[in-house]
Amino acid sequence: MKTNMGNTDRVIRFILAAIFAVLYFTNTITGTLGIVLLVLAAVFVLTSLVSFCPLYSLTGLNTCHAKKTGN
Repeated sequence: MKTNMGNTDRVIRFILAAIFAVLYFTNTITGTLGIVLLVLAAVFVLTSLVSFCPLYSLTGLNTCHAKKTGN
C-alpha cells in the first residue's frame, strides 16, 4: 500500500475528526447526522494514521510530495 496523503492533508483530517467528535459528544449534533459524522471522523483518523486514502487511489489523487533522490 503506497502512501498517497501528504502531511497537510493528514493534519486537516485530524482536525476535522476532532471537530466532528466534539460536536457529537457535546450533543450539538445528534441523531443520524451525528452518527454519520462520528463514522466519518473515525475514517479520517484511520486514513491519516496509515497515510493512505482508498478514494484517492480510485480517483488518481496524490497529495504526498515526491521524495527527492540525491547522489
